[in-house]
Amino acid sequence: MDLWTLQVKDTAIRNPILSSIPEKSLSRKLGAVEIRFLKRKSSVSGYRSLVVRATSKKSNDDSSASGGDASQENKPSSGNKSGDSATPKSFGLNMDWREFRANLFMKEQEEKAEAEGHKPATTHHESEPRGMKWAHPIPFPETGCVLVATEKLDGYRTFARTVVLLLRAGTKHPQEGPFGVVINRPLHKNIKHMKPTKTELATTFSECPLYYGGPLEASMFLLKTGDKTKIPGFEEVMPGLNFGARNTLDEAAVLVKKGIIKPHDFRFFVGYAGWQLDQLREEIESDYWHVAACSSDLICGDSSENLWEEILQLMGGQYSELSRKPKLDM
Repeated sequence: MDLWTLQVKDTAIRNPILSSIPEKSLSRKLGAVEIRFLKRKSSVSGYRSLVVRATSKKSNDDSSASGGDASQENKPSSGNKSGDSATPKSFGLNMDWREFRANLFMKEQEEKAEAEGHKPATTHHESEPRGMKWAHPIPFPETGCVLVATEKLDGYRTFARTVVLLLRAGTKHPQEGPFGVVINRPLHKNIKHMKPTKTELATTFSECPLYYGGPLEASMFLLKTGDKTKIPGFEEVMPGLNFGARNTLDEAAVLVKKGIIKPHDFRFFVGYAGWQLDQLREEIESDYWHVAACSSDLICGDSSENLWEEILQLMGGQYSELSRKPKLDM
């Protein structure tokens, strides 16, 4: 069986949710960087989320920082390029802006619980890291987020209790839709068991694990780079994690042979999941998927079979309750 017989064909959704969400912002300036905190109310799931927008302006002195232009928004769905985040790093912020947003989200949840007279489940100092594993709901899909199947998909074997990592969130163009891979269905086989015909798969990557990635016929791989700088030629999903397909397999093999990355840094997927324009949005609004941001430690962890339950429990509240419900047979 040749895992690379088909290329990935992109398909997409629009995100009309964005244009209809009212926002209130509170801005702070850190030197030449302006951090804007946007509070949005989601019409999809009813919860409030905290979205972070950061803009910077070059200046020769501190006084010019007060004139920072916040008119250009860094949109997560455009790629989450960590290579452009040198300025936040200089202020001691994590390279993964999503972790910064998670800290703000958790802080807001704690303040809300205190205001309602409830004691938070956990308390954190304002500057204390939230830990290596975290997950929280977000109102709309973005590159690097996960789609967590709801109980409505229990009767569909293909996606029942799955976690799909979105490799691209898609754009407004009909041919550039969202797609990703199921990351919690290991096949308990290595590539060599599939008797691949491509040389690099039969040699360099023969011991790499295989996962069921989705019902569409194309295969790809995730490459964990950790703290390494972004590797040219691969598309970044989030800081420390890239993906590739047939057209980048040879480049990946060269990096392994040079000792830059190791074979165990790869995870290969048979198939993928993709959506047509507006299809994913409609499925989310119909409550087939919960949309969440989660830490790279969850995505890249060694154990994935309990990932569905773990992410829901970290999300807390109604999501945690779902993780304990028995699977419905439909």
